[in-house]
Amino acid sequence: MNTPTINHIQLWGETLRLLVELSGTAAFALSGILKGAQKRLDAVGVCVVGFLAAFGGGTVRDLLLDERPFFWVKHVEMLWGVLMMCVLAMVFMRRHHFDQTRKAIEWPDALGLGLFTASGVHQALTGHLPALVAVLMGLITGVFGGVLRDIVCNEIPAAFSDHRPYAVCAFAGGWVYIGLWQLGTPGWLSLVVCVAVTAGLRVMAVWRNWQLPAWQLD
Repeated sequence: MNTPTINHIQLWGETLRLLVELSGTAAFALSGILKGAQKRLDAVGVCVVGFLAAFGGGTVRDLLLDERPFFWVKHVEMLWGVLMMCVLAMVFMRRHHFDQTRKAIEWPDALGLGLFTASGVHQALTGHLPALVAVLMGLITGVFGGVLRDIVCNEIPAAFSDHRPYAVCAFAGGWVYIGLWQLGTPGWLSLVVCVAVTAGLRVMAVWRNWQLPAWQLD
């Protein structure tokens, strides 16, 4: 591991990490708000589900990496932004908006998956952790918010049950980041390619209805 590579990683972390996590947070917060509305939760419930979707994956990552303060504590503007999204959604969104928005959210959700995967891999690499651990940190960051969202809403997490690749996309994108990092690629380019691969695979999985095999017990 050479010094210029570390400097590249730290550079994009300082300059782009906040924008990356803001974008991913907004995408996942909206998915949580929609889920809470579909379940007819009250205002507090919608906010809780929105916050879990937005911050769950990053919080678990920070716990595992022993990072303090948590990213949403350090950047309190994220909390205000998600709270504002919850309030605006409850004021303006009505039933006839849901079907169209539910279909459209697949695309920002895929982008959020890519952004959070890159962020998780980046943070693990700057902590000098092994490649496999870094990839798993990216996967956890990208997937775990949706898992918590669905558990709170009393559902089997969609990441595990709808058979279209989700966690697999994050896993593949994480290894792309690792490969570029080992080649000494500038941090910003590693970020862009990781996001493109992860989000692109998820979009293709939704568009082409790719299915992972289910466990056949018969």
